[in-house]
Amino acid sequence: MLKPADYSVTERLRDGRSIAIRALRVDDREEMLAAIGRTSAESLRRRFFVPKRGFSETEISFFTEIDFDRHVALVAQIDEDGRPVIAGGGRYVMTEPGRAELAFVVVDAYQGHGIGTALLRHLITLAREAGLRELVAEVLPENGAMLAVFDRLGFSARAASDPQTRHLVLQLA
Repeated sequence: MLKPADYSVTERLRDGRSIAIRALRVDDREEMLAAIGRTSAESLRRRFFVPKRGFSETEISFFTEIDFDRHVALVAQIDEDGRPVIAGGGRYVMTEPGRAELAFVVVDAYQGHGIGTALLRHLITLAREAGLRELVAEVLPENGAMLAVFDRLGFSARAASDPQTRHLVLQLA
């Protein structure tokens, strides 16, 4: 069985560059904050559904202190000018037994290279290994790129409680 806290694989992006998809570590805190700093206000709005430029200490702790049981987080790390940087991240958080909600963000400079797709594929693998039955995601209708990623990986649209979002579901079992 895969151990989410130890998860690490190397992939090739569409342009041939190598990227590491790995479990978020406690010592990634500063690099995660730096990645957020390199992400546009519009990309953050598409992720959080509200304008977001800063995070409280409580929010930072939630995003960086992962139990890898009910909350699993992966990062995509790429070489930038000779040093590894976080180019994106994805996570799922269990909302009830057998069901988890997904969320992603990719730094603007790396969007459109397959990072979101890679993160999602690996989170689906980990969710299946954990015995989850269903993954869900809420996506803004104007976030066409992310909607396309979910569609390619088999998610289907369901009626949303909020008409401002698209509710997507993937049955795992």
